[in-house]
Amino acid sequence: MPKLLHPEDVRARCKRQFAREHLAWLGSTTGLGEAQAIALGTLTQNEAAADPESVRAWAAAWSAWESSRQPGAVTWETRQWPRLGTQRLPASLVISSLEDIAKLAEQAGRWQRAAARHQLLSQVCTWLPGRPVPQRLFDALADYNDVDFERLLSLMRWLSEHPASGLQLRQLPVAGLDTKWVEQRRGLIIDLLQCRPSLPAGDQAGRDLHTLLGLAKQPTRMRVRLLGDDLRRQVGGLCDIEAPVDELAGLPIAPRLAFVVENLESGLALPAVPGAVALMKLGHAVNLLRLLPWLRASRVVVWGDVDTHGFAILDRVRSVLPQAESILMDRDTLLGHQELWVEEPKPYVGPPLDRLSQTERVVFDGLVGSVWGVGVRLEQERLPWPLVVSALANL
Repeated sequence: MPKLLHPEDVRARCKRQFAREHLAWLGSTTGLGEAQAIALGTLTQNEAAADPESVRAWAAAWSAWESSRQPGAVTWETRQWPRLGTQRLPASLVISSLEDIAKLAEQAGRWQRAAARHQLLSQVCTWLPGRPVPQRLFDALADYNDVDFERLLSLMRWLSEHPASGLQLRQLPVAGLDTKWVEQRRGLIIDLLQCRPSLPAGDQAGRDLHTLLGLAKQPTRMRVRLLGDDLRRQVGGLCDIEAPVDELAGLPIAPRLAFVVENLESGLALPAVPGAVALMKLGHAVNLLRLLPWLRASRVVVWGDVDTHGFAILDRVRSVLPQAESILMDRDTLLGHQELWVEEPKPYVGPPLDRLSQTERVVFDGLVGSVWGVGVRLEQERLPWPLVVSALANL
């Protein structure tokens, strides 16, 4: 018996088609285009005679479909068979609209809301028609309540009229809008703005929300501890400073030693060290250190987690401060504290690390190659503090 498509088979097919194509449909200006004819199966006389009950059930299912006014139009064909006589059999289901596919995919309500709202949004975001939409935008259009959609529409309308306002995010004069609402929908708003055929001249915003919105960008901040009394006296006695990087760059200090510490708590626990500073919790943003001119002549020591990202951060520090050394990120430290290991959930995946020393490379390659186990990670804050103090004393 050849494959005969029953109504449930067509529904499953339409679900797959909707999942595969709905984003392109929403941005399309032509709709479905030509009607789709889904062949329901063909039979010879011998095949029909071999299993007449199945054939009758198949034909009855499509007759019931037609009678209940389900989406699409069933076409029928009449077969004249010598042994079986005249038989009227379903031939195809003709689907002429995207709405019918959405109904068959059990997505009718979501599709209708998304399509109607896309039309409204396209009147404001004139770059949307003709472009496939991101999944996140489709979900917002299909599932947002009316209040949230109207808020999104109002925001995009205001931005289209004021593309480079220079305001702070809290200053946007959009009814019901607040910083929390925008931050919770950051990805959606960025997706919408990045659909534009071109960004404003000279805009290299990438996925920076403030730049894409034409708002005043918040200054990048950094946290620094001055570990020596000699340095603190030069800045009015301050020890723990968090400020915009541009302001920190102007500090009148010349530290002989600078610790780049991955974990904030570890940096806060560092003891007094004359002539030393600690720069804390920069993560992969350590390239910002290039903006601090008073670091260029310093001895720079990097203390991070012994995991793949820790070595990636070390490599990045050396891209701006080639003199950087590492501490407590060696093989002996790792293997000497196996009872403190935890799992690194998402190991580093990125460009090759070309600035590691030979001994650092051995540890990094061992971590990547699971030489000591899968996802091995030794977090710096787990190390016994006397070991840390001893290592600092030897610098």
